[in-house]
This record gives sequence, structure tokens and C-alpha cells, in this order.
Amino acid sequence: MATLTMVQAIARTLAEEMSRDERVVVLGEDVGKRGGVFLATEGLLERFGPDRVIDTPLSEAAIIGAAVGMAAHGLRPVAEIQFADYIFPGFDQLATQAAKLRYRSGGQFTAPMVVRMPSGGGVRGGHHHSQSPEAHFAHTAGLKVVVVSTPYDAKGLLKAAIRDDDPVVFLEPKRLYRATREEVPDDDYVVPIGKAAVRREGTDLTIIGYGTSMPEVLKAGDELAKAGISAEILDLRSLVPWDIEAVMRSVAKTGRVVLVADAPRLSGVLGEIAATIAEELFDQMLAPPVRVAGFDTPYPYAQDKLYLPTVTRILNAAKQVLEY
Repeated sequence: MATLTMVQAIARTLAEEMSRDERVVVLGEDVGKRGGVFLATEGLLERFGPDRVIDTPLSEAAIIGAAVGMAAHGLRPVAEIQFADYIFPGFDQLATQAAKLRYRSGGQFTAPMVVRMPSGGGVRGGHHHSQSPEAHFAHTAGLKVVVVSTPYDAKGLLKAAIRDDDPVVFLEPKRLYRATREEVPDDDYVVPIGKAAVRREGTDLTIIGYGTSMPEVLKAGDELAKAGISAEILDLRSLVPWDIEAVMRSVAKTGRVVLVADAPRLSGVLGEIAATIAEELFDQMLAPPVRVAGFDTPYPYAQDKLYLPTVTRILNAAKQVLEY
């Protein structure tokens, strides 16, 4: 069992899936000889050749459009967008073509493709390299949306995404690429899409997060424990579908919930989850749901760290629901 960073786990998983299934191909800007801007495809060109590891032009529309065509004709493409911020020139192909292919063909065609994207901030990338655009994809029927936070999950969820018969948007928080290491089994395991992970058991309140926010959420849980407060921590991992059963079970137990993400607050995924909790568990809640999110501004450069949810902001939200 190897101890890997997230980006190492992703690179190994791509190699494993390409070895397992010759239909899996990788395409994107600089994914070949360069190995990707974050080296997530390092070594694949030498191992699998230019027919399966394809350096594309600098055109997201071409990347996603080609992936849709490949998927419709029986391949399983894994397209890399260098930064999630760059997806928008290819958003039409993703939302209008890939997401609708099964429905509009009456099930005759599917789009078994993965679109990998480094997302989120915290690396001083400025407003064109730090956004968290997951709400755009979550609002598009026909797409599955995954956001990983650990090397173990990166392997298991990427395998699940590649083997899925529908398009999966696979968001990789770039701040976590090399932030931690953990043991990743050599075995061929899959983490099911749509299942949250309970990172800590608790009874006093529930804290729900995903992706880039998870290290701060876990630190906040440690601080609350020092004060004698038992926080249950859920890592959503999948945003579409999201694990409504796990969320409702936890919040029904604790009666209080704080939701955390670095994406903008307005019309975000957290709002959907908070609304569902309020609709389903209103009579069992001891306090209204509270969101801790990014701000409704372009992502800043100079105030990079201030934009993201901090431990202090999470603790203040926890205090708010506990003292309600």
C-alpha cells in the first residue's frame, strides 16, 4: 500500500484504468509530454502512446466536443480542463450535448465521459485560476458532479466516474493536490458516487462540507472537541447526486447544522441542501441551518486567504446554531 498525495493518486488511477480498459483515453491541453500543468497525467504518454494520450489545441470547446463524440462512439474519454475557470468556452458542449445525449436519444446513446478540473482557491491564483463553479454543473440535469478531498477518495471516485455510463464532472481542489499524504490501497476499489463520508461522529451539531473546505472543517471539529462540543462531520464527496439519506440522518440526530464550502454563497449547492433540510426536518431542528461560504464577488488575488471559509468563521457559525 503506497502513501500518496492526491495528484499522485489521480495519476496512478488513470494509468490503472487505461491498463484495465483500452477504451479509456485521456485528452487535454499539455496532458501528454508535459504530463499536465499539475502533473496528473505524468508518464501516461510514454506508457500508452499518442493515440490514447492526446495533446489538444488550446480550445475547451474542442476538448469537450471531441470527448462527446468519442463517448458516443464507444470510447471512455477523460478530458482534462487545466483550470475549472476555463471550462466556460466548452460549457455549451458539456451542458447542451453531453448532459442531454441519453435523454434526447431515448437511451440509444450515452456519454460515458469524465471531465477533470482543478478547482477552488487558496493558491494565490487570482480570479481566473481560483473559482469553484460547481453550481453551474449541479444545475444541469444529466451531469453527475464529484468533488474529492482525500487521495483515497480521489482514486475510488475517479474509478467510479470513468466506469459510469453518464458524464461526470470531476472537481479536484488544487490546494489539496499535495497538501497531505495518506495510504491508498493498491487494490482495485471503487467509492460509489452519491455517498457521503462521515469523517467524525458527533451528537451536538452537524458540519457538512466538501472539497477545499474539508481541512478547515476538520480543524474546527477539533477545536469544538476541546471545548466539549461533539460535532459530526460529513464530507459530501458527491454533489449530484448528493447523499440526502446521510445528511438527513445526521441532522435529525443533532438538530443543528453548519454547511461549509468555498464557492460563492448566492445560489450555491449549500443553499439547496439547507433548503431540503428545512423542508424535511423543520420540526426536528433546534436552530436554522447556517452557511459558511465564499463571498459573492470575483475571486480576489490580494485577499486570497480571506475569501475562503476559515476555522474562525466555521466556529462562529457553530456558536450561532448552538446558542440559538
